[in-house]
Amino acid sequence: MDLSKLSRRRFLRNAAVAFPIGVVVLESTASAQEVPHLALDDPTAVALGYVHDAKTVDKTNQLNSRYEDGQSCTTCALLQGEPDAEWRPCAIFPGKLVAKAGWCRTWSPKPQA
Repeated sequence: MDLSKLSRRRFLRNAAVAFPIGVVVLESTASAQEVPHLALDDPTAVALGYVHDAKTVDKTNQLNSRYEDGQSCTTCALLQGEPDAEWRPCAIFPGKLVAKAGWCRTWSPKPQA
């Protein structure tokens, strides 16, 4: 293909077709990769008091005073992903998955429908 004969219009048309295909390929590659679970010793997790099971929140720690029974990542507005998944992405911990039964100090209630 002689690039010197490629018109701007033809280039843009080809790019418009190729771009969505590239996005689909990249998304499927990214979702196929294993996303790690958030480790309890992760520095951000430690700083925010993250636990995999909200029932184990240290209520004697004054920093966890916002915790109330019934709060968990499942009821947090920051949790993302598929509702049925046990481990899901969280806006606070990019690139890691949190347990839906977990909790951290950034817990924010989901808006009521």
